[in-house]
Amino acid sequence: MANVGLQFQASAGDADPQSRPLLLLGQLHHLHRVPWSHVRGKLQPRVTEELWQAALSTLNPNPTDSCPLYLNYATVAALPSRVSRHNSPSAAHFVTRLVRTCLPPGTHRCILMVCERSDAFASACALARAFPLFTHRSGASRRTEKKTVTVEFFLVGQDNGPVEVSTLQEIKKVGKDLGITPTIIRDEELKTRGFGGIYGVGKAAVHPPALAVLSHTPEGATQTIAWVGKGIVYDTGGLSIKGKTTMPGMKRDCGGAAAVLGAFRAAIKQGFKDNLHAVFCLAENSVGPNATRPDDIHLLYSGKTVEINNTDAEGRLVLADGVSYACKDLGADIILDIATLTGAQGIATGKYHAAVLTNSAEWEAACVKAGTRCGDLVHPLVYCPELHFSEFTSAVADMKNSVADRDNSPSSCAGLFIASHIGFDWPGVWVHLDIAAPVHAGERATGFGVALLLALFGRASEDPLLNLVSPLGCEADAPEADAERDSKRRRLV
Repeated sequence: MANVGLQFQASAGDADPQSRPLLLLGQLHHLHRVPWSHVRGKLQPRVTEELWQAALSTLNPNPTDSCPLYLNYATVAALPSRVSRHNSPSAAHFVTRLVRTCLPPGTHRCILMVCERSDAFASACALARAFPLFTHRSGASRRTEKKTVTVEFFLVGQDNGPVEVSTLQEIKKVGKDLGITPTIIRDEELKTRGFGGIYGVGKAAVHPPALAVLSHTPEGATQTIAWVGKGIVYDTGGLSIKGKTTMPGMKRDCGGAAAVLGAFRAAIKQGFKDNLHAVFCLAENSVGPNATRPDDIHLLYSGKTVEINNTDAEGRLVLADGVSYACKDLGADIILDIATLTGAQGIATGKYHAAVLTNSAEWEAACVKAGTRCGDLVHPLVYCPELHFSEFTSAVADMKNSVADRDNSPSSCAGLFIASHIGFDWPGVWVHLDIAAPVHAGERATGFGVALLLALFGRASEDPLLNLVSPLGCEADAPEADAERDSKRRRLV
C-alpha cells in the first residue's frame, strides 16, 4: 500500500461505492450505534438498510471479522470487542491489519472509522501505518494516477463531537523543515569537544558522525525537555561484525532518531508550551582502518572512560554522549532517550510492546498508560542499578560497554549504561525506551514512537486531542484563574 495519499477529513461526503470503494471499521458494538442516515449516502444505491443490518448481525469477531457489503466495493470489518489490560483499548494493531486486508481496491477510496473520542488518536496513527510512504519499486515511478484514501471518523459515546483533523494530518508527516536552525557538531569537532562515544562509533565511515540538535524555546516555558534519539544510519556491527542473517535490516537502526524527528515536528506544529530539544546522535557503525577495536578505551562526554569489549554495542555509546549533552549543556529537567537498542528487548517485552526503563515509578506508569492510549504499547523493564550495573565492571576503565553475563537482564543493563552517564542520583526524570522490535513489522518500518512521545507529553501541547490522551498532569483539568499557578500545573515533573 505504499505511495498512497492519506487524507483525514471531518466529512468524506457521499459517493456510490462502485465509484469510491468503502471500508467501514470499528468495534461491533460501536458499529451498531452508527445510524443508517449517516452511512446511507456512502452505500446507496448498492446497499440497502436491510443488507447493512444483516451484515452487522453476521459479524462475529474472534478476534476480528469482516463481511462484504457489495462485491469488492464495500466492506464492513469488526475489531476485537475486548482487549487485555496490556493492549490499547483502540485495538490499534488490528486496525492496521484490517485496513491492509479488507480495504477494497481502487484509485479513490474511503475509510469510515467508528470509535470513541479517546481512541481517535491511536486509531488515526494505526490507519497511517497501513500506508507506508517509501518505495523504490520501478513500477511505482511509472504510475501516473495518484491513489488517495479519505478517512472520516464517526465518534460514538458521550463526547461525540467532530474530530479536530489538524492533529491527525500531522502524525503521518515527518522530516520537514520547521524553520529552526540546527546546532550541528560533526566529525573532528566531536573528538575535540569530547564526544568520544559518537566519534568512536562513526569515525570509520565515509560520512562522518554528528550530534545535531533542534531547539524550541517558547516564552513562558516552565521546564526543559530533551528527546534523545539513536541515529545509527547503518549498523554493520563494526569489527565485532554481524552475520549475513543479522545485518540485513540494520538500515532501521536509526528508528529512535526518526521517532524523535517526527514527534518533534508534530509537537511544535501543534503548539508546545515548554522548552523542547530534539537531540540526534548520528553515526554509521562501519568497518575500516580507522574503526574502533575491542580493547580500545574511549573518553565520553560525561567524563567517564569506557573499555570497548563489543563494537556492536554501539547505540549506548552514542546515547551516553547525547544524554550527557542534554544534562550539561541544555539543562534538561526531563531526558528521554529512545533507541533500537537491544535484540533482547524483543525477548523481554515482545514484538508489539516497547520496553521502558526509568528512575521514576510515576513516569513508568505514565509510559504504559500513554502506550495504551496511543497504540504504541509499552511495558516496564526491571530498574535495579545496584544489582545490574556491576555487569559493566572493567579493570582498566570506569566501565565496559557490554555486559559480562548476557542472561542477566541485558536490556535493563543496556539502559543503565546510558543512565550512568548522567548519574543514578541525578535529580531529574530519565526515561529510556527500547523500541528494537516494534519499530518494524516484517520488512517495513512502523513509525513507532512518534505517537507515544506526542501522547506522553500531550499536556504540554496546545492541542486538545493530545491533552486528552496524555496520562500526565491531569490536575490541569481543574479550572484556575491564576496564570502563574496555571503555568506551574503544566509541569510534567
